[in-house]
Amino acid sequence: MSALALPHRLHLRLRRKLFRGVAASAAVASLAVSLAACGGDSGAATRNGGAPDGTVTVGALSNGAGKETSLKVPEVKSISAGLPEKVARSGRLVVGVGALPAGFPPLSFVGDDQKTLTGAEPDLARLVGAVLGLEVEVKNSTWENMFVGVDSGKVDVAFSNVTDTEERKRKYEFASYRHDDLAFEVPKKSTWNFGGDYRKLAGRTVSVGNGTNQEKILLDWKAKLAKEGKPLTVKYYQDLNATFLALASGKIDAYFGPNPSISYHVSQTAKSPNPTRNAGRVSGAGEKLQGLIAATAKKGSGLAEPVAAAINHLIKNGQYAEWLAAWNLSNEAVPASRVNPPGLPLSQS
Repeated sequence: MSALALPHRLHLRLRRKLFRGVAASAAVASLAVSLAACGGDSGAATRNGGAPDGTVTVGALSNGAGKETSLKVPEVKSISAGLPEKVARSGRLVVGVGALPAGFPPLSFVGDDQKTLTGAEPDLARLVGAVLGLEVEVKNSTWENMFVGVDSGKVDVAFSNVTDTEERKRKYEFASYRHDDLAFEVPKKSTWNFGGDYRKLAGRTVSVGNGTNQEKILLDWKAKLAKEGKPLTVKYYQDLNATFLALASGKIDAYFGPNPSISYHVSQTAKSPNPTRNAGRVSGAGEKLQGLIAATAKKGSGLAEPVAAAINHLIKNGQYAEWLAAWNLSNEAVPASRVNPPGLPLSQS
């Protein structure tokens, strides 16, 4: 079900309540939750990325994945002056996150209250929104629909572990904010390790997310192995829960995904009947280039420059480091945000 199916007046009332941060009645709150559950995406807005005075709370409702930390981030007029006229006039930054259906802790997932989207990615979006003096509306959808939202203009910018690639630059512009490291997760009892050598994958069955950068890298390795007469089986599952069930049952040898989510899952399984471990990391751009995760906007939108400036302001003032530390991601810090830096080459895309 879509919110557009509601009577127009009720739809506007619900949006005004969300945008103003007014406590809704129990009946309206219940309806809003049911709408988010029925639709392909969901949204929530916060002024200045948090409180009216620019205070942004990161790590909230994280179920232990992050450390709750409040950061004071007022608007920086010299940076917000660089916003595209359409966004500046609206006073709102619509942020896309591709975390449906199951979420990707610690990056983007539903929090302790079972309705609020939390995680490192939406938190950074709120911090950037605070610097830009914008109301932040986060829309959660599937990974594929997140890009559809950016393409259609319904989403201004995506903060969702998107790797900067030369192929994506044909349609999008980027502002980098984190190193892109990938990793292999295996059962703790497994003796297999990646070791940085794709030939170690010969004869293995590996799961990967469909449409992701890591899928492209894995398929490239599969093609190289095929030329050498060696097999590599790649399997896909609907979500991470199904992937981890397959890993625990031995249907796959390894899962290849973002290092942050794998590190989180390894810690969560440590005391379970099926503990896992990290079997090796690799740059998201391959062996010769450090991959970068970047805020992603439609090419020509004019958003990459002010978003990068906002991130660099957060880096200079220390809030960026505090954000990373709150989510245990300090080892993925970048010294500066860059607009459209070199990304995964076309030959690997």
